[in-house]
Amino acid sequence: MARGDYQLLLLDEMNIVLRNDYLPLDEVIEKIAGRHKDTHVIVTGRNAPQELMDSADLVTEMKKVKHPFDAGVKAIRGLDF
Repeated sequence: MARGDYQLLLLDEMNIVLRNDYLPLDEVIEKIAGRHKDTHVIVTGRNAPQELMDSADLVTEMKKVKHPFDAGVKAIRGLDF
């Protein structure tokens, strides 16, 4: 992330990782802040920590309208996880 080898880094479901304390929030924020100027970082997942949102350039909140889980359909490997 710091070297600029990639233009885009997607940290999919990172907010779940942070919510479950698998990685320290301060360290994640520090690494994202220290990224190369040409590297864009997208963090996904529900319930983003306020500190992460405060440090972000853009925050989008998506709202579920309908989901197969509501009908009892279990998560599908490769699609939902």
